[in-house]
Amino acid sequence: MEDYILQTKKLCKQFKKQSVVDNVNISIKRNTIYGLLGPNGAGKSTTLKMLTGLLKPTTGKVLFDGHDWSRKDLNNIGVLIESPPLYENLTARENLKVRTMLLGINEKRIDEVLEIVDLKDTGKKRAGQFSMGMKQRLGIAIALINHPKLLILDEPANGLDPIGINDLRKLIRRLPSKGITVIISSHILSEIEQTADYIGIIDGGILKYESKINNDENLESLFMNLVKRER
Repeated sequence: MEDYILQTKKLCKQFKKQSVVDNVNISIKRNTIYGLLGPNGAGKSTTLKMLTGLLKPTTGKVLFDGHDWSRKDLNNIGVLIESPPLYENLTARENLKVRTMLLGINEKRIDEVLEIVDLKDTGKKRAGQFSMGMKQRLGIAIALINHPKLLILDEPANGLDPIGINDLRKLIRRLPSKGITVIISSHILSEIEQTADYIGIIDGGILKYESKINNDENLESLFMNLVKRER
């Protein structure tokens, strides 16, 4: 029996009469990296927002860790959607301390997550002075502060230079060995190809493809064929 940490069953989202996500069935294995690929406007962000409770599905359901998703499951889910939620006048450590105080988490966790994201040596430098890549890594540290089983990242490489993208990729690849499953959405094929274990391709709100990454397959050709077919 497959060990899935998250599944969706006929997940749909409509805004007024427009269908944005249409009967999406996703299955994500525990301690893997799942790349959700699709062009801009494909329904990726809307799907992720339903997985995190930011949007309520019109129909269908989400299963987390073998049961119907509820808001209590947010205790086991870390999320970075859109811009990192940083206090730019605070240091990395101070940003994380705010979160530990709000969540009632032991401050020892701060050093653990700073180590994970390689920000232990930023000292008194304020987050507003960080590079884009450092801000993204601090955003991930904030998402990891509550020991999540699942980390959801929406287009985390947006705006990063090649060095920042490479650092981010290395960070994400280390997480499954720490017991953290990762869902990462992107429209950048090469990043998903180098980072993910499994991929789903969504277009027009429909999941067109889901499989383990096959290094012998040309992902770009697969993607273009699936997306162009409906255009």
